Amino acid sequence: MENLKTEFSVIVPQISQEDKDIRAWFTLKNPEFQRPGQAIAGLNMGFNTSEKKEQVAQNRLALLNSLNIDSDWVAYADQVHSNRVQFVTEGGTYPSTDGLVTKVPGLTLAIQVADCAAVLLWDAKNKVIAALHAGWRGAVGDIITNGIQKMKAQGADPSKIKAFVGPCISIKNFEVGMEVAEQFPDQFVNYTDFEKPHVDLKNFIKHQLVNHGISDNQIELREECTISEADKFYSYRREANKSGRMLALIQITE
Repeated sequence: MENLKTEFSVIVPQISQEDKDIRAWFTLKNPEFQRPGQAIAGLNMGFNTSEKKEQVAQNRLALLNSLNIDSDWVAYADQVHSNRVQFVTEGGTYPSTDGLVTKVPGLTLAIQVADCAAVLLWDAKNKVIAALHAGWRGAVGDIITNGIQKMKAQGADPSKIKAFVGPCISIKNFEVGMEVAEQFPDQFVNYTDFEKPHVDLKNFIKHQLVNHGISDNQIELREECTISEADKFYSYRREANKSGRMLALIQITE
């Protein structure tokens, strides 16, 4: 579901709207948005891009203002394709981490992506949330497991956790070498229909969520492919250094 009430086009997870204490969003590319001097068109959220830092900072501020989020009260991960997840209690940028967990109301967790999966998790009853950056390295490195364990340490119950897996690279477009393919269970690799192996990252992540006790009907898996839909999404595989980043955000309301 796209929420066009704000100044920008964003996806609001359908499953999050059942929980009045949870707010969550996934930003779209918004290609029509152009600030003077921008090198990358659209609502680029990534400091790890070729865009000037001040342009990205202004983009982030514009988005946060449109969503009524306090810009000082946002926790960002300085992502490195690791499986590290941190528990956080205040805003700022956390180095060398790819996942954030909190139970502090009003603190927004933010993850940036361009083909990798952003995974948002929440237990609305016990008021614990997580935002994870799951590219193939993080996924095979058990960032999902680490995130859920960190949530459980803060009182979350896996049977109460809901999950949103954002738009990411699809199996059709995720060609990999054997050295990557062999790190995934065979059921999530197509070895026959393409010249090289293709990995089903989305369903591998869903499989991991279910294995940790999150029920199938509490997982929202977006079907869009970041590579196929250039008007909606940035894609590092498609655009390389000209790619911006989308942002996935989640908070417990105050």
